[in-house]
Amino acid sequence: MPKILILYHSTTGNTEAMSEAVEAGVRKEGVEVVRKRLGESTVDELPHYDGIILGTPTYFAAASAEVKRFIDESIKYYKKLEGKVGAAFSSSGDLGGGNETAILNILHAFLVHGMIVPGYVSGGHYGPVCVGTPDDERKKVCEAMGSTVAQLVKKLS
Repeated sequence: MPKILILYHSTTGNTEAMSEAVEAGVRKEGVEVVRKRLGESTVDELPHYDGIILGTPTYFAAASAEVKRFIDESIKYYKKLEGKVGAAFSSSGDLGGGNETAILNILHAFLVHGMIVPGYVSGGHYGPVCVGTPDDERKKVCEAMGSTVAQLVKKLS
């Protein structure tokens, strides 16, 4: 059975709430999913999953230092994540807070790993974004992204 790992860093709970909605979308598709805080996981887990979804708060229009450190450590598995599905989501404290650039930080690394990254036609082209606490509409967008990633993982497995 295909498996997806959702990793997130959250200090205020906003990114964590988004991760819960992403997880609900994956589960809706019947795909096995594990959701963890970033500190509860190591890069050594990455090769064991068919899809990896990474969530970050946005600091200075970029992924948090904790997420960046994790991405940097993932070089250990360069060329070993090729063909896996990757996706990202982000929260910020302001509308112009740089959510999209934070997501692109993550997606750039996934592309360098040779991962497959879906785009989205609504709700955020690079992945879900949220300003502050996610409302019902933002949770639906997160759930839809989880569903999309799960469907792609199933097609590729």
